[in-house]
Amino acid sequence: MSKFLTTHVGSLPRPDNVCDVLQAREDAGSAPPEFEDVVTAEVNNIVKRQVDIGIDFVSDGEFSKIGYANYIKDRLTGFGGDSPGTPGADVEDFPGFQKKLAKWREGALHRPTPCCQGPIAVKDTAQLEADLKRLRVAADAAGARGAFMNAASPGVIALFQKNEYYPDRTAYLEALAAAMRSEYEAIVEAGFFLQIDCPDLGMGRHTTFKHDDEATFLAAAEEQVEVLNSALDNIPADKLRIHICWGNYEGPHTHDIGLDKVIDILLKAKPNTLLFEGANPRHAHEWRVFESVKLPQDKVLCPGVIDSTSNYVEHPELVAERLTKFSSIVGPERVMGASDCGFGTFAGDGLVDAEVCFAKLESLAQGAMLARERS
Repeated sequence: MSKFLTTHVGSLPRPDNVCDVLQAREDAGSAPPEFEDVVTAEVNNIVKRQVDIGIDFVSDGEFSKIGYANYIKDRLTGFGGDSPGTPGADVEDFPGFQKKLAKWREGALHRPTPCCQGPIAVKDTAQLEADLKRLRVAADAAGARGAFMNAASPGVIALFQKNEYYPDRTAYLEALAAAMRSEYEAIVEAGFFLQIDCPDLGMGRHTTFKHDDEATFLAAAEEQVEVLNSALDNIPADKLRIHICWGNYEGPHTHDIGLDKVIDILLKAKPNTLLFEGANPRHAHEWRVFESVKLPQDKVLCPGVIDSTSNYVEHPELVAERLTKFSSIVGPERVMGASDCGFGTFAGDGLVDAEVCFAKLESLAQGAMLARERS
């Protein structure tokens, strides 16, 4: 592997025309006639722009999805109704901030979060097939070094979409894993890296499990990884990436569980490449966790070296410094620079301006170049 390659976590700010057709699809229950033309054109644009600024492993920005976890309602049976939101424990500690956060998000598209009300199975593969075709055409045209596609983990689906059908959480997770297996395999068969999004391994502690003790959460996280691995049986580990985060919002994060508490569980997951937060003020210090952990030789560290919730544009020198910290532990060939999280986890809800987002990604590429020159 080359030194200090670059990527990001997946979602990018959707242009207004993409938000318009996504909203129209939600309102009507089916895509408007212009949906395919709009999304295809914008995926072509976004992939080319990533390549042009120096990102090695690109994505489609998740432009066809209303959100990174709740998109499954259109692809799997068994979902309906609504799941009540679960505010983070940190946000509840600061009610004044909670009001401000709600106000900041007034312009976001409605987030449908249905609950599980029946048996889960694959309902429709058309959206996935369209995603794969769009990204293949765009990546080939732009000459991308590589491309990845995001997919929700069983654990994060269960985190947002409440279970009202299966007898217990284990049965629900197993049903989700069985249904998502075909999506996971199709992404890799199409020639892409599969990125499994697992905020459930971090954010789940101060949301769904905020009233439980730490041991209960860690046991649940262990089960989530076991179930995920079962769904990845047929996929080589070097074609897999896994992303853990503590919630992609600018907030106190005072109840985030430490990476040191979950790292052993994370390392049991099959994917070789680990994407995690490493830039924001709550987790930037956790690079030291890897000084003491026994990291398997096949694992690649992909820390966030640019923040995904701040409109500050990190200096390339800071990016290079952050990358070098990790390379001093595992070597530059096993370090890839990324963002802390996605820049558009839910359509229309990004805290970072779209142009600022690309300035940050350009700084990431420049910082990686500096790190390569000095290694």
